[in-house]
Formats: sequence, structure tokens, C-alpha cells
Amino acid sequence: MKISASFLSIKDNLKENIDLLTKCDIDYLHLDIMDGIFVKNKTWDISEIKNLINYNKPLDVHLMVSDVYKYVDEYKDLNPEFITFHYEVDLDIMDIINYIKKYNIKVGLSIKPNTKVDEIIPYLPYLDLILVMSVEPGEGGQKFIIDSVDKIKKLKELKELKGDYLIEVDGGINDSTISLVKDVDIAVIGSYITSGNYEEKIKSIKEKIYG
Repeated sequence: MKISASFLSIKDNLKENIDLLTKCDIDYLHLDIMDGIFVKNKTWDISEIKNLINYNKPLDVHLMVSDVYKYVDEYKDLNPEFITFHYEVDLDIMDIINYIKKYNIKVGLSIKPNTKVDEIIPYLPYLDLILVMSVEPGEGGQKFIIDSVDKIKKLKELKELKGDYLIEVDGGINDSTISLVKDVDIAVIGSYITSGNYEEKIKSIKEKIYG
């Protein structure tokens, strides 16, 4: 399992703390990009992001936005490893998948807690990553939704038939809930890591993963 660290819950000395975070033993830096429309909160714009991040780690971009094309156009220039958008947007899903792929960026599709895995089965062969939201998107520090475990299990079963995608989970992951999601390829962890000493928090997660 790889760790994608989110800085959504960092409130003070943001650039300095992001620099510290990227020096830690993480695999990806997770960018939570919100437009205040698709979700109620709004995060940073592209100019702010460019000033905040230092590119020491591969970027894992999670777009919680309505105008997906606009944000893909902006964030593709950061050369992220993944750009993930939401199935629940009112747009042509397959067209967005192809739009991202033409930039040689891996494509992720995210599903909210109330969205069933069955709904995205037609798209599985074309995706590089499925992001299971284990909280409602739009805010850090929420509690893990236990039904997410069943979604992860189903996606793992479907993977043998439908595609070679990675499974990622995001929301409420800490040193207790990490044991519930050991089957995922990538765990997004935010407030648990950034609420204390980053290295110590990451070490405690890895101990739970690897023993």
C-alpha cells in the first residue's frame, strides 16, 4: 500500500508545512481541489498551488469540481501522475477519460459514499485508478464510513474481470481505520498525519500496514 498525503487540514504556515510533508516517507502528495460548486468548500486556485508545492513527490490530483475540463487544462501543466474526477459530475464520463488520457496522465474516477460500484462498471476497463470516498467529499477530518469496505472488496473482485486499475481510498483514515482498508493500493491520509509530528504519524500508519 502506498500513502498519498493530503494537506487539506493544514491551516498555518502552509507552504512551510507542505515542504516538511514532502520530505517525509510518503509516496504521493494529494491535492484536494474544490470549486465551491460541486462541493460547498473552495480550496486553492492553480496560481496558489504552484506557489505552495515543491514537486518533491509525484502529484495525486483530486478534482471535486463541476467544470472538469477547465481544471484539467490547468493542472495538467503540473505533470501529475493522476488526475481524478468525480463520477457524479453532470458531464460525459468517457469523454473526460479520453480528454485526460490525451495528455499522458493517468485517469482516476472517484465515487461518493452514496454511489454504488455497479454504476461505474462500464468505465472500469478505461481507468487507471478508482477512488472510493470513505467520507462525503469537501471537508477534512470526517469519520470513516464503514460501508466503504464493501465497495473496496467489490472493486477488487471486479478488477480480475474488468481492468487493471488501482484502488484508492480517501477519508477518515488513521491508525485505527487503516486496518480496514489493507486491500487498497493507495490510502489518502490527511488530518491524522498533519495533526501531529508528520514522521511519527506516518511511521505509526506503516507499522499498522506492515506490522
